[in-house]
Amino acid sequence: MNQVKLVHYSEEYLTALENFILPKEQEQFTTLPADQLIRLTGDQLPVVITADEKAVGFFVLEQSERLNHYTQNESAYLLASLSITKGQQGKGFAKEAMNLLPEWVRQEIPMCDEVVLSVNLKNNAAFRLYLGAGFEDTGRRITGPVGEQRVMSRKITNEREQR
Repeated sequence: MNQVKLVHYSEEYLTALENFILPKEQEQFTTLPADQLIRLTGDQLPVVITADEKAVGFFVLEQSERLNHYTQNESAYLLASLSITKGQQGKGFAKEAMNLLPEWVRQEIPMCDEVVLSVNLKNNAAFRLYLGAGFEDTGRRITGPVGEQRVMSRKITNEREQR
């Protein structure tokens, strides 16, 4: 399988991210990387999913006012706008990226002890992806741009807590 990594966004990935394509049915559930990059704020950390050093996916981690809709944990980060470009879907890149996420967060954002996200109730594929990567359905529901969403959480333990 291709070498999958999570890397901080840099200009070298811009062209690939601007050329991302999503299947029509997925467009309602996420934001294209180019659109997300245009409105990036200082409290958002853009992350590129690479396979053999080529951009295949994207998401942001943020600690903004939006976080209050998901958790009261001040050490949590919100994961948003996850996407894999259409031509690279079905190859396990999103699953591998979400499996790499806890270790990446421990290294890059050591004060973070939880990652939260929301997934539309109609988006079963994404829900299964997150469950398989260790996220749990918190039972909380929020209203999103296209309907009701599940709030999910993934605890991030540090090395001392794992022993």
